[in-house]
Amino acid sequence: MRSVRSRPVRMLGLSGLSILTALGLTVPALPAHAATVTVGAGSYTTDLPAGASGPANSNGTPVAPKVTGNVTGKIPTNDWWSSLAFQRYAGNPYSENMYGHPLTFHAVAGGLEVSYPTTPLISGDGRMYEYPHARDLTIGVTGLNSPDTKVDGWSDWTVTPYWSDGARTLRATIGHGLPYVYATPSGGNAQVSFVATPNVWADRGNILGVTVNGHHYGVFAPSGTDWTISGTVATDALGGKNYFSVAALPDTSASTLDLFAKYAFSFVTGTKVTWAYNEATAQLTTTYTATTTAKEGSQTGTLLALYRHQWLATSDTLTPYTYVSPRGTMRLREGASFTTKQIFHGVLPSLPDLGAYDRTRLGGYVRQEANAADPWKAATDTYWTGKALGRLAQLVPIAEQLGDTASRDKLLGLLKAKLESWFTAGGEQFRYDATWGVLTGYPASYGSDTEVNDHHFHYGYYLMAAATVARYDSVWAASWGPMAKLLASDANNGDRSDTRFPFLRNFDAYAGNGWASGHQGFAAGNNEESSSEGMNFANGAILLGAATGDTALRDLGIYLYTTQTSAIAQYWFDKDNVVFPSAFGHHTVGMIWGSGAAYSTWWTANPEEIHGINMLPITGGSLYHGLYQADVRQNLTEMEANNPGPAVEWKDVIWEFRALADPAAAKANWDGGYTTLAPESGESLAHTYHWIYNLARMGTVDTAVTANIPTAAVFVNGSTRTYVAHNFGTAARTVTFSDGATLTVPARSTATSAGGTSPSPSPSPSPSPSPSPSPSASPTGGGVDARTRIEAEAYQDQSGTTLETTTDTGGGQNVGYIGNGDWLRYDNVRFGGTAATQFKARVASGAAGGVSGLVEVRLDSRAGAPVGSFAVGSTGGWQSWQTVPANISGVTGTHTVYLTFSSGQPADFVNLNWFTFSTT
Repeated sequence: MRSVRSRPVRMLGLSGLSILTALGLTVPALPAHAATVTVGAGSYTTDLPAGASGPANSNGTPVAPKVTGNVTGKIPTNDWWSSLAFQRYAGNPYSENMYGHPLTFHAVAGGLEVSYPTTPLISGDGRMYEYPHARDLTIGVTGLNSPDTKVDGWSDWTVTPYWSDGARTLRATIGHGLPYVYATPSGGNAQVSFVATPNVWADRGNILGVTVNGHHYGVFAPSGTDWTISGTVATDALGGKNYFSVAALPDTSASTLDLFAKYAFSFVTGTKVTWAYNEATAQLTTTYTATTTAKEGSQTGTLLALYRHQWLATSDTLTPYTYVSPRGTMRLREGASFTTKQIFHGVLPSLPDLGAYDRTRLGGYVRQEANAADPWKAATDTYWTGKALGRLAQLVPIAEQLGDTASRDKLLGLLKAKLESWFTAGGEQFRYDATWGVLTGYPASYGSDTEVNDHHFHYGYYLMAAATVARYDSVWAASWGPMAKLLASDANNGDRSDTRFPFLRNFDAYAGNGWASGHQGFAAGNNEESSSEGMNFANGAILLGAATGDTALRDLGIYLYTTQTSAIAQYWFDKDNVVFPSAFGHHTVGMIWGSGAAYSTWWTANPEEIHGINMLPITGGSLYHGLYQADVRQNLTEMEANNPGPAVEWKDVIWEFRALADPAAAKANWDGGYTTLAPESGESLAHTYHWIYNLARMGTVDTAVTANIPTAAVFVNGSTRTYVAHNFGTAARTVTFSDGATLTVPARSTATSAGGTSPSPSPSPSPSPSPSPSPSASPTGGGVDARTRIEAEAYQDQSGTTLETTTDTGGGQNVGYIGNGDWLRYDNVRFGGTAATQFKARVASGAAGGVSGLVEVRLDSRAGAPVGSFAVGSTGGWQSWQTVPANISGVTGTHTVYLTFSSGQPADFVNLNWFTFSTT
């Protein structure tokens, strides 16, 4: 029996990580006095369900945020510094290690420990590398002995901790990318205590250049003052002023100390990220800005250290200075802001219907899920319900493509009923905690309640399911979509005016990745395991926003998705082989930590799950993996080497991931092993079959081409590009691709350049039956070359025919069951200026008694006179193929080509695999 994946609670005890088992809870209905808040047709409660818990310490005691009276907003959980505010362990009222990069920090009674770790440590089993915090110095106030540390304020990537013992206070602003610590003391002298006697290589009175633990620092006090050094302690009375700063220096040159002295009193008082998505150019522009206040003089701006994913994407001028970090080299910029520009390559709500699958088999797999006795059997909490929602949502468009409206509507009904149940107060429900500004689903799991863990992992599945329903039923989306969007706001609120939630709870705007732990109570900092489930949230936001016309939510999703695409490539997969330390023997990791990364998961050491946790769920939002195909292959090679051998537990996920780089190999995996496949809990046979066979037809993601709509993608197989786009709008739209091709997409439909995808039904409260699947429009501006082999199934419209798998050379599909009166239409066929005089077609026929019929070629109208024709009789079998030539009158220019079929008998008489035109 295959193992069942679980996601244990993130908890660190004195003896290390403890793995806990999630319990399935049955939550009683709300008592009569419960406070219910209505949102659209849904609602949530503000009362804690009976027997449930909210944010609590490790002993189960409820806790409130550790903040000063200056704090008025909802405290960020799940940040790199959250242990300052969330006291998870009763014996530590200060903080755990906090990894700002390049500096690291730890709050203690006497102030703030500071370190600049530069030497990686590899664990004894080789599974983890880290640059751990190891104190170089402590910033404080003479005599400070604070009973705790509180949060006095924060901005997008900085925080200001606060200490007070009644007589003395200290505020210290720290942040991502800041080489400085900005300190504001009172009640005593400024004090810097070193871990060992420092080497003082520069003494300018109020400015020191020191080296300790092999790391260089500048120590800056107000002009006119003088540091006094006694052994390991430096003090300065500050001349009646209340500020000083310390900075990590890249080297010990006088010019470097001068540069850092220039900005030493330009204190960073706020940071802000903004983003803008240009739909026409498919470009995301992100601006990172620091606000500064001059404590003396008039200097503005600061020095910011950029992560690798940032400096690779900026054209702003950078200094030659660099820092070491767990995320690779950081590069220093002089100035108050910088901008990155990244390409968004698009997502799809589902793959189109182009695979050469056995449609009868595929339909059986869909009905197997739609008609399951209990599709929610494992859905005992928010996470496992989410997995089930995700599994069923992926099947809806497949049922639609197959023309199985009964299964489509049943699946939509299942999704609606489950979402509505969760989106209504009482029973399985969501509860809002105003103290923490957090919306939690109950029954909860894996610390999503007591530790505020994993909300983006859980809620991404709800967004995806809601987006799927919205694709087919806009009336339902208008009523129930607001509750889905509330979940999106809890996990990643992009609206700064929404004071119910902190800004971007689960996403670190500067580091470019999510954080899973709400309390960050680990010596290694915060952590993020399933980067792909973080991307699932971003994809859900894009699709729900697009489906409901909410461009702010859509663009938030694009920002999250595009930024994480580059961060994941660098920090989980080390795409360029320069981030992981050379002594670390892995090319991918299962999770990152503030201090480094680990080839592990929370629940198993099984290699395919270590790799697979950053692949699942596989959806139309997984196409970002196809942007670095060499790394996909390297990833799978390592997985099979460590396994050892091919995947056993998560074969479907692994094969689908492989299809993004090597579709033929993935198809061979399926063909050779699908009968023994036990699907991963969020997967199904139908979706795996559909995904692999579609990519086997279309090929891999074409990284060179983008579209002017976010829900589009381009694939390339050899020299053939397939363009795919989905239009959530209520009017037809022409999508333009960056290579000049265009694609006309009907309202609420998917179109492809190869045909084979049916439009979604019109908006209605309950999905109504749609026509049989028929391919959609081809791209214009490129068209189809008449002298290439045109696949029969690449039609744009048809009547009376059916696609089936062919055994002819090359595989794929043929058009079958062609009889009297049937026809096929092919748009934009380019004949050029040299007249085509011959038509060749690949046909097969098993018609009894040698029944014959006529195949005719017509231009621009089915009723037009034929320009050529040929007769066809039995070839000896429906898969016994022959190439038949026919003369046509000279054709030039660009035309819509109709193939029409006629026979004197009612029986089907021919199958068609491909055709072409030539000059001879």
